[in-house]
Amino acid sequence: MKQMTYGEAIREGMRIRMREDENVCIFGEDVGAFGGCFGVTAGLFDEFGDKRVRDTPISEGVIIGCAVGSAATGLRPIAELMFIDFLTVGMDQLVNQAAKMRYMFGGNISVPMVVRLPGGGGVSAAAQHSQSLEAWLTHVPGLKVVYPSTPQDALGLMLSAIDDEDPVMFVEHKAMYGMKGEVDDVIVPIKLGVGDIKRAGTDITVVATGKMVHEALKAAAKLEKEGISVEVIDPRTLYPLDKKMIFNSIEKTTRVVIATEEVKRGSFAGELAAMISESCFFNLDAPIKRVNALDTPIPFAPNLENFVLPNDVDIYNAVKEVMA
Repeated sequence: MKQMTYGEAIREGMRIRMREDENVCIFGEDVGAFGGCFGVTAGLFDEFGDKRVRDTPISEGVIIGCAVGSAATGLRPIAELMFIDFLTVGMDQLVNQAAKMRYMFGGNISVPMVVRLPGGGGVSAAAQHSQSLEAWLTHVPGLKVVYPSTPQDALGLMLSAIDDEDPVMFVEHKAMYGMKGEVDDVIVPIKLGVGDIKRAGTDITVVATGKMVHEALKAAAKLEKEGISVEVIDPRTLYPLDKKMIFNSIEKTTRVVIATEEVKRGSFAGELAAMISESCFFNLDAPIKRVNALDTPIPFAPNLENFVLPNDVDIYNAVKEVMA
């Protein structure tokens, strides 16, 4: 095992595939010599040169459009947007082109592209640079959505994302780039659609995504001291989703809390809750509880941002309420 940060793991996944396949390329704003807004592409420009690691204009529509066209004609591009919030500018290219091409060409074309999307709050980046918009992406047929929570998962899922023949949205929580974790010496891809039990438990299930996985683990450690055994499930990929793992856990525990950093209204957490209600209703001994951000733009001021975003205390309180 070796230690690696979340950001380093993402970079290592890209580097591995770029060494193996000259058709893998990277482009985005300041991804070249500067190394990316958060330093994730540092060193790749020096190793692979300006033909495979390209800086682009400040135009997300161009970045996504270029990814779609190059993927459809033989390359395997990795497009980086500085913030997931800026995806709004490239939504037509993504939703109406990338997601639809395979279907509209009768399966005769592939669009093997990855879009890296730094998301989430907690770094005082204010309302236009701190959103969690993964629900938008999971709503679109034709897109796959990945959201790793650890360096190990980030590396393994990046390998699979690059290998995939369909567009993969790779959501990265920017507050975790410096987070360290163990990574296996033998690196293997992690199959899309396979979740992970981050902590086994018997009394209640917490399904969490991204940074909220770590908040859930903190809450679970506190609750264990009170005799409550929490099972923490990390889907790792939001679509395809490992429904079987979630359903099996709920069948065992009979209670569930869903924790994501999105605002509750229209969230992916709501989709999870609906899905569980439809498929596991008679296994539940208590109502489903969601833990999400407050229904407001993310503030810049750290004290206000901390108030708006969910944390381990919110999960702890939700578990106590459901257990009661």
